[in-house]
Amino acid sequence: MDEVELLRRRMQAQFGRARMRAAAAAGTSGGVQAQDAGAARLGLRARGVADPTEPGRALAAGETVVLALMRGTLHLVPAEDARWMLGLFAARNLAAGARRRRELGLTEEVCARAGELLPALLDVPRGRAELVRLLNGQGLGIDPTGQAPAHLMGWATAHGLLCRGADVAPRDPGYLPLPQGRPAPEDPAAELAGRYLAAFGPAEAADFAAWSGLPVREARRAVAAAGPEEVAPGLFAAPGAGSPPAGPPVVRLLGAFDNYVIGYRNRDAVLAPEFARRINAGGGIVKPALVADGRVLGSWRREKGALVVEPFRALPAAVRDGLDGEAEAVAAFLRIDAGLRVERPAE
Repeated sequence: MDEVELLRRRMQAQFGRARMRAAAAAGTSGGVQAQDAGAARLGLRARGVADPTEPGRALAAGETVVLALMRGTLHLVPAEDARWMLGLFAARNLAAGARRRRELGLTEEVCARAGELLPALLDVPRGRAELVRLLNGQGLGIDPTGQAPAHLMGWATAHGLLCRGADVAPRDPGYLPLPQGRPAPEDPAAELAGRYLAAFGPAEAADFAAWSGLPVREARRAVAAAGPEEVAPGLFAAPGAGSPPAGPPVVRLLGAFDNYVIGYRNRDAVLAPEFARRINAGGGIVKPALVADGRVLGSWRREKGALVVEPFRALPAAVRDGLDGEAEAVAAFLRIDAGLRVERPAE
């Protein structure tokens, strides 16, 4: 399989689905990165959610929730899958955060007492600051101004006490009890591996390990147990996922931290190394990206009255044509009056 075919198949897997509800789009994607709420909404849009009210509606209805999962990072997932997915990562995420919790004064005793008190405080969705204020009213002594509240919420999430739902105020997510959801699959890791391959394939087991944060040995076992089709040596895809039909390039304007950009161990095929720093300049920041037929061709940003694309090189005519329609769709989804401006590539 040559690189062109590989990338076209990956693009089809990520973005080839027609109109979907938010929970379905999140489920078939294996979860959508959600450390930035606006970026998560754009992630859903790129994967088939056309109605701009749908992401908020799904959170408010309890159909989707946000919690720390793969690699300890916040992901938006279907509420019915939240508990079994958490079971795959809770112990790992708790261990990873143990030292920082101690540094912040979140001793085992403080966390345990918070765990006893939190269920009674979640009778209605509450913001993080309100929860900390109520806990401190019971004498817990949590510093409300630093990182301690976020790490305490992470501890409580990993223990299955709560998750994020709809905002209770602008830019203030509300916390609510973790849904019971559906029974866990017989092999949760294999279930997640199957979803990953359906959304990211063709891919290697090492790619699934890098995306999920699971150990490589467990990732290999899970991929094998998922029953994928080996479409090339060491490359696996969901059974029956053939090549996309010939046609114009699929063009997407992706939000920050998008799954597609960070979802592989080796990203060189997706994002050429000479341009990697323009998307991922360090510090954990991954910029919004222009992608066409599987390759990142530039970055983009919002300005007053415009969606501004900064291509790495001059865009092919077919990509430029597809970008016009994509920019219109993004502006409609964001409910803004914005035209498209494509800047001259930097020398």
